[in-house]
Amino acid sequence: MKHLILCLLTVCLLSCGTTKTVRQSKKVIKGDWVIDNITYSEAGTYNVQLLGDASKECFEGSTWNFIPNNNTGTYTVNNTECTDGVRNFVFTIKEIDELTGLYDFLLKPTNEKNKSETNTGFRLNLAALSDTQMQWKQTVDLEGKPFTITINFSKL
Repeated sequence: MKHLILCLLTVCLLSCGTTKTVRQSKKVIKGDWVIDNITYSEAGTYNVQLLGDASKECFEGSTWNFIPNNNTGTYTVNNTECTDGVRNFVFTIKEIDELTGLYDFLLKPTNEKNKSETNTGFRLNLAALSDTQMQWKQTVDLEGKPFTITINFSKL
C-alpha cells in the first residue's frame, strides 16, 4: 500500500509540471527575434490587423524579445510609417502533441505601466521552432472558409 501511494504521488507530481518538450521550447525561444515575413494562405490584398495592433507591413521587420522564465516579452515596431515603439506581452506555450510538434501559443498584450493583462489574447500555433527559425500560424475564418496567416521569424 505504501508503494502504491508513493507511485501515485510521483505520477501526480510529474503530471503537474511542464513537459520536457515545452521546457526545451522555452529555452530555444529565449532571446531576440525578428519577423522576416508574413504570408497568407490565399492570394490577394487583405486589410489584416495582426494582434489587434498593426498591419502586416508594420510587423515585418519588427523585433521581438522573449523572456521565458517569467513568460513575458516585448516587440518593437520599427517601421516609421506605422505607430512605432515597444509593446509588452505575456505568453504561454502549451503542448498539444509531442509527436507532431504542434503547440498552442497564447499571446496577451499587457499594459506597460502596471503589467496587467488586457482582456484580449491571441491563440497561435507554434508550427516550427529551431535554434535559428520560428514560425507561427493563425487560422481565422474569412467568408466561411479557413484563412491562415503565417509569421516567419529569425533569431538575432
